[in-house]
Amino acid sequence: MTRTRGRLRRISCRLDAWRLAREAEPDQAGGRPERMGPPPTGFTLLPWLLMGLGSVANMVQGHTSNPWIGGAGLLVFNSLYIHVAFRSFDKELRESLSTRLSLAAMTLVTCGLALAYGGSWLLFFPLLGLAAGAALRGRWLGRWGWSLAAVAGVVAGLKDGWTGLNIAYGTFLSTMVTAAILSLSDAVRQLRAAREELATRAVAEERLRFSRDLHDLLGHTLSVIVVKSEAARRLAPRDLDAALTQVGDVESIGRQALTEVREAVTGYRQGSLDTELERVRSVLTAADVDPVVRRSGPPLPPQTEALLGWVVREAVTNVVRHSGASRCEIAVAGGAERVRLTVTDNGTGGDGTVRGTGTGLTGLTERLATAGGSLTAGVQPRGGFSVTAELPVRTATAADEEEPVPLRASAVAAGP
Repeated sequence: MTRTRGRLRRISCRLDAWRLAREAEPDQAGGRPERMGPPPTGFTLLPWLLMGLGSVANMVQGHTSNPWIGGAGLLVFNSLYIHVAFRSFDKELRESLSTRLSLAAMTLVTCGLALAYGGSWLLFFPLLGLAAGAALRGRWLGRWGWSLAAVAGVVAGLKDGWTGLNIAYGTFLSTMVTAAILSLSDAVRQLRAAREELATRAVAEERLRFSRDLHDLLGHTLSVIVVKSEAARRLAPRDLDAALTQVGDVESIGRQALTEVREAVTGYRQGSLDTELERVRSVLTAADVDPVVRRSGPPLPPQTEALLGWVVREAVTNVVRHSGASRCEIAVAGGAERVRLTVTDNGTGGDGTVRGTGTGLTGLTERLATAGGSLTAGVQPRGGFSVTAELPVRTATAADEEEPVPLRASAVAAGP
């Protein structure tokens, strides 16, 4: 089983898995894709201000001495609470000095109101804990949490005795729980964003790989069809039988190309270096280029032959299109650990930029680099152009031999 087959099968399964993850996750309501709601804002913390209604009721009922001072303190506390609450959901604002100073001012106001009135006014300590937990989610959280709980316990103890421990516990709990919930919400959103980014990159990468496969497959085949058609046109006036032979070759190549495209799309195409060498020999002969093919060394693993076959296809396609050469040499030298393929022509057409940095050679360079090999291309000192590919000789890995079962119909075969 070739490396191309294993990779295309994995492309199919990755796309199916990504599609299932994005489209087929049911939510609790029953069947629709789960979607993340809008991120929390400062309005999330505003309803907790209702805890201060007891203090307002005391002032309205006349149970609070100096109600104007209590009302002013209540207004200052609520203003600072709202200020801190809305700044707590922006990381830059949350970590600014003004937010820390606002928390310190809230602590002083809360202590003053609690010491002056006690009773329901002590509930401003848990509110202070909510604001502190929302604003402090880093390394200072533990220190602030214990410090606020200690201050609340001391102040509440002075006013209500041992029952003030409940206020200390509520302050510490509100601080830690608020910070934990908001931090967890941020972490979940970051993980979802990272998952979507990874999925998008994976799909883009697989599309790029598949586009390179189709380019390498169809670029060579269409070039062969063009060369054969031109040969048939030249031969038709003087040798009809030879022209019909070329037309028959065009038909055969077209049918073979259709079969190869179908096999590549479904992930079952296998490459053979000998087959590719025979094909390019025929192409070069039809293009009036003298082919010289040399092969030495032991048999190669299927995935290595498949990669070298792509190199032969692309290099010969460039020879036919750009070189204007009269001779093309293809040499395959295999060894115990590495194999080298060299395609050399004596052409003068084109230049190093046109023939050395095309989409096909760029894709082949990336493909061979992934397999631990290398590809170099350039103009020869004595003229002509040379493409050299080197690959390690190794057997198929377990990953190449796996046959993952698609989750459903192939996403690659289904098209965009």
